[in-house]
Amino acid sequence: MGWLTDTLHIVRNFLFKVLNKEFLIFLSFLLLSGAFWLITTMNETYEKEILIPLRLEGIPKQVVVTSNTEDTLRVTVRDRGYQLASYLYGGVIMPLRLNFATYNKGNGRGTASSSDLQRLIYQRIAKSSRIVSLKPDKFEFTYNNGESKLVSVSLAGKITPGKSYYLSKIQFTPEFVTVYAEKKKLDSIKTMFTEKLNITNVTDTLEQTVNLTKIRGVKALPPTVKMSIYPDVLTEESIEVPITAVNMPDGKVLRTFPSRVKVLFTTGARMYRGIHAEQFRVEADYNEIQDHSSEKCTVRVVMAPSSLRNIRTEPEQVDYLIEAQ
Repeated sequence: MGWLTDTLHIVRNFLFKVLNKEFLIFLSFLLLSGAFWLITTMNETYEKEILIPLRLEGIPKQVVVTSNTEDTLRVTVRDRGYQLASYLYGGVIMPLRLNFATYNKGNGRGTASSSDLQRLIYQRIAKSSRIVSLKPDKFEFTYNNGESKLVSVSLAGKITPGKSYYLSKIQFTPEFVTVYAEKKKLDSIKTMFTEKLNITNVTDTLEQTVNLTKIRGVKALPPTVKMSIYPDVLTEESIEVPITAVNMPDGKVLRTFPSRVKVLFTTGARMYRGIHAEQFRVEADYNEIQDHSSEKCTVRVVMAPSSLRNIRTEPEQVDYLIEAQ
């Protein structure tokens, strides 16, 4: 049986060598065909969009630029594949740096035209490359010499509390921001609004940083603020308030029974601690009694804290007696 084992071993080694040789030949042809395909493909002409950062530099100390000093140009370039690959992955195109004085047109405005931008780009790309399109087609900036004013921050959008909650306070930090703009536009700005917000089901204190709405030709510092939202649990409460007679003619006195009524209202649990009877006024109007003669007169709440909801009296009508003094 030893001769059979030796024979099998020889056959196995022979087949392994033959198969390895065939595999290496196959792999070599595969690599060669892949390299040929890649060279052919990279020599084809394509159009590709590349991103080029743009920077405004050399800004005088007394000048405040009220528009973006940075932008990104989206440049569609036509060239061979290998050249486009160097732009996309080789980092060969540096940011365009525009000098403030060169492109300042005066009167608070400056512009680098499409031809200006293309000229600068052509200085950074190969001679074989051609620019097909440019977005934006020009770079504009606005500035002033430091004119500014403080304005308040206001909410833009909607914040909805959760069920059985209400918003006791929305606070911005800082409450005021400094805005820079040309005088006419500066005079027209009364407040700076946040970006459009839509926050729902708020049941706990929420803090987040929000952007201020961007206005063309206006720069706000800081450009973001911290917004704090304070919800509170709604609760129905009451407080006793005396009834005050109004429009009484001389020599007459209006007496009501009872002389005090409950004022019912809905408010936040934390806010209720700061509410007192002196903040309310409940009136009975003699003129209304004369116009609508009845055994009872209607009483109304004419003064109450503005934060309260669903304000009413209990009872809504009381017995009364008009006496001569």
